Formats: sequence, structure tokens, C-alpha cells
Amino acid sequence: MIARNIVIHPDAAATAQAIAARLITAISDAIAARGVAHVVLTGGSLGINSLLALARNPARVAVDFSLVHFWFGDERFVAADSPDRNVGQAEPLFAALEALGLDRATVHAMGSSDEFDDAESAAAAYAETLAAEAPEGASAPQFDVLMLGMGPDSHVASLFPNHTRLEQAGVLAVHDSPKPPADRVSLSMPLINTAREVWLLVAGAEKAPALAAAQHEVNEVAVPASAVRGTEATRWLIDRSAATLL
Repeated sequence: MIARNIVIHPDAAATAQAIAARLITAISDAIAARGVAHVVLTGGSLGINSLLALARNPARVAVDFSLVHFWFGDERFVAADSPDRNVGQAEPLFAALEALGLDRATVHAMGSSDEFDDAESAAAAYAETLAAEAPEGASAPQFDVLMLGMGPDSHVASLFPNHTRLEQAGVLAVHDSPKPPADRVSLSMPLINTAREVWLLVAGAEKAPALAAAQHEVNEVAVPASAVRGTEATRWLIDRSAATLL
């Protein structure tokens, strides 16, 4: 049994609210400690609902969002205006935070198919953006919080079971994705695991088998979610229906 920090909430709505409140505290702590916060966002219903909850949480006004960099764990390599894009789904959060100092230049979106010929080029460009914000000698900033959803197959970001080469570092181009669209850009497992805290956001009974498998043993190939870990904390923030097999 691997070490785990699991927090169970009554349902998906309560989980989203709790994630938003926890994120405000984590961002505030990072700014107090280091003068800046680097946060990696995730898509998926729970991930996006958590961001919407953050946009409405009254405590958000306590944060100076001019000191926050937002990144993405993965993105669909599709047109910029596609509704499948995580950055587009997160737009209500960014619009709400502009009044609190958010600079759109610190919202680091992964490239679209309008901007780049292929996913490899988009991945390389995102690696360059990460390097530009990294301390001397590093290829990326150390993320304070990196949020991930998990699919019913245990995939995280765009790292799919028995598909993605998990040993590759940096930013990856993903092709022939088991879940459409076929082409994606994703942070690699080694890069994900440099984050101070990794939060896995899981809701729904359909996720229960994968969640149980991820807690049983580390198997990077068959169960990618099992291999995710933060350098300081790994938190599973889940709802009761996802926890039925724990």
C-alpha cells in the first residue's frame, strides 16, 4: 500500500467548493513564502467546476493575483476556439480574477492547431515558456500546486495507460490518444512529479475502480495515476461516490 492523503467530501459540488477554498489558502501561502505562486490547472468537470467555485469564493479578494502564474497540465491540440480547450473552459475564472490583479500574460496556455503545425511544435514552445519562468539552471518553475483529474481508465493529464511513454521528461506531444481528440500536448510524469503539491481531483462512481487501483500499488504503465506524487504532498480530493471501493 502506497502512502496517501485522501480527503472525502459528500458529493462533487462540495468537493469543488472545498478545492477552491484549499487553493486560495495554498496560493496565499506560496506568495507569503516565495513572493510568487505557480499553479497548474486541470480540465474535466470537477477541475473546471473547482475553478468556477474559486471565481465565486469571497476569500479570493485576499489574494494578489498579479503574483500568480497559471499553467496547464495538458491541452487538446485543436483550434483555439474549440470548446474542448481547457483554457477556454477556464476563461470565467480568468475574467473574474482580472479585477484582482491577474495579468493575462501570466496565464500560460498551451498552443493550438491555429498557431502550430503539429503537437510537437506546440510542446516545444510550451517547454520554452516554462524555461523562461524557471530559476537559473532549471527547465521549469517548481509548481506550488499541480491539479490533475483522473479518468475512469486512470489516465492523468494526457498520460494514458499502456500508451504514453511515461519516462519521457518535459512537455510531450501525444498522438493517437485513446480519448479524442487524437492529438494533445501534456506535461510528462517526471515534470508533474517536480511539483511541491499534487492534487488529484476525482468525483463519480465510474472513477471508483481506477481510484482503488491507484491506491493499491504503483504501476506507471497500467495505472498512470498511481505514479503521481508531489515532493511535499500528494492529495486525493474526492467525493463519496468515487470512494466506494477504498
